[in-house]
Amino acid sequence: MRHSQEHTRSRVTQIAVSTLAMLLFLGGTLVEPKPAWADDAQDARQLVEKARLTLESFQVDPQLGSSLRALVHRAKGVMIYPQVLRGAFLFGASGGNGVFLTRHEENDTWAGPAFYSFGEASVGLQAGGEASEAVLVALTDKGVAALLSTSGKLGANASVAVGPVGVGAEAATANLSADLVSYSRNEGLYAGVSLEGAIVSPRDTLARAYYGRQVTPTQILVRREVANPQAAGLIAALSRMTGGSAAAQRAAARGK
Repeated sequence: MRHSQEHTRSRVTQIAVSTLAMLLFLGGTLVEPKPAWADDAQDARQLVEKARLTLESFQVDPQLGSSLRALVHRAKGVMIYPQVLRGAFLFGASGGNGVFLTRHEENDTWAGPAFYSFGEASVGLQAGGEASEAVLVALTDKGVAALLSTSGKLGANASVAVGPVGVGAEAATANLSADLVSYSRNEGLYAGVSLEGAIVSPRDTLARAYYGRQVTPTQILVRREVANPQAAGLIAALSRMTGGSAAAQRAAARGK
């Protein structure tokens, strides 16, 4: 009798284990893993939206808004980093991801965005603190070309200056002759960040996921071969800063 009960319990345990194993197997086969490109597409969309929020926040900031607006009004390109990782400038960690858009002066429209990563080479903080948001304004064709390169080292082929902030900042922009001008902010702290030696490189995986095919920054920003309607908000924000018309904003968003 005792032997029979033990045999029954053993048999029940085997059936339970087998059933559990089967359920786990079926769960693993029925729930397909999320494709990597789907994650990249979501990351790209979120990055573009965060870039818009950063740009709009910067332009209404009383300490740097007037200065930034004055420079963007004559800019040939704008690179926006919504989040630069803590310690990136101090310890050489990767800075983060950002987007780059270029301006076509003939019809005052913006193209892009192209996607970039930011890496520290010999970057230091001039005024202490850490930068969590950064905007880089390209004022010359030389500055745009430096950012379009497959792996550009800022300062090597284009001069970099720190954007003025505070009282008189807008007037100070008239004397800036650098190819690239940078602005940064960390929860109300305005740190003059020297980007000399920093490395910017295209994020090809994000661009491919965002536009549906492999494209280079030149194809996105110069040839305008692709466009994504989701970027309309970011393009409109830039166009408003340069006085572009609503029609021009819509045309730029469509890639026309």
